[in-house]
Amino acid sequence: MTRDLRHNLAALGADYGLFIVGLSFASQTTILPAFAAHLGAPNVVIGAIPAVMAAGWLLPALFTAGHTETLTRKLPFVLRYTVWERAPLLVLAGAAFFLADRAPAPTLGLLLVMLLVVTGVGGVLMPAWMDIIGRAIPVALRGRFFALANLAASAAGFAGGLLTERILAAVPAPAGYGVCFLLAASCMAGSFVALALVREPAATPPATPVPLRAYLARVPALLQRDRNLRAFLVARACAVVGMMAGGFYTVYALRVWEPPASQVGLFTALLLGGQMAGNATLGWVADHAGHRLVIIAGVAATVAANALALVAPSLAVFGAVFVLWGVQVAAVSVSSLAVLLEFAPTPDTRPTYIGLGTTAIAPVAFAAPLAAGLLADAVGLAAVFTTAGLAGVTALLLLVRSVRDPRTASTRRAG
Repeated sequence: MTRDLRHNLAALGADYGLFIVGLSFASQTTILPAFAAHLGAPNVVIGAIPAVMAAGWLLPALFTAGHTETLTRKLPFVLRYTVWERAPLLVLAGAAFFLADRAPAPTLGLLLVMLLVVTGVGGVLMPAWMDIIGRAIPVALRGRFFALANLAASAAGFAGGLLTERILAAVPAPAGYGVCFLLAASCMAGSFVALALVREPAATPPATPVPLRAYLARVPALLQRDRNLRAFLVARACAVVGMMAGGFYTVYALRVWEPPASQVGLFTALLLGGQMAGNATLGWVADHAGHRLVIIAGVAATVAANALALVAPSLAVFGAVFVLWGVQVAAVSVSSLAVLLEFAPTPDTRPTYIGLGTTAIAPVAFAAPLAAGLLADAVGLAAVFTTAGLAGVTALLLLVRSVRDPRTASTRRAG
């Protein structure tokens, strides 16, 4: 292992890990829905939280991938704009401290706007950041890189979840949520420092710039050629529908069993405990058996979480839902982007495959949580959990029967 590789593993791991810890203090599964519920949000607005975040993370990538391929160095581009991925958390903290009690409805609107800014900038930068990962970290180490970074982040986040429980017990809402957002912003600042220390490897010769319309016109032919990618994207879309209940687990538990607000911190700790367990094993699985198997494990955990949410007889049993969801989060973190690097036939096409693989599922990822909110209002949360579970089963069948591991497929093509 070279000195630069060791340095970049540490710097990129700190960047990614601190970013994930920051997100745990503003978790879209626990903290954000609880904050929105405190503000009086209806189910459709609670469903809008993951919808807005999914649209931000996923939709812009394909539209910036072409520009990314023309850059000789990607890191300066990422550093220039990523500050806008982090600063909105300070705005949310200020809103929780000074606006939420006096104007809950405008605070809800501001919450959604700030989440869109955070994730939208992240989506714009995703192809460039993943291209840096692809060049800095060899394929045989990527699974363990993401897993170990997530494991460290989950361990810190687990302690943070217990801290969150104490904060929300000691500091009345909504100010308690403001403290959580401040902690999130602090972690994001540390992540930025770590990213700035990365030694970016030399890139392949940059692509010739082409108009966006001409670049996007290539996509149908690419999908026509790559049948395995098409099957994967369909399976991934079904898996995303299977995840649409994630934003409602906390709300359901708070409404059914009426625990104190501090219970949200325990939910976060259980979620991160599941992530720790998943990351401890799934990185090795990804590097030795392929990312497809990790994604299958994550979808299976999602199905199990929805099934348990339907039948849990007590709050203590329901806590296992958050553990299973944490395993799913770990699987997505380890493999959902890394597998797209392996679908790309050449290094210079990685940004395109990252962009296509994320943007293609953005409409589903946006619509599914909103549909879940409408379904919850019309029929109830049990219907949401059932629908999500059935979509997860469909995704499992497609992944097992129709999708080949791209690492094995590319080896066969090369042979």
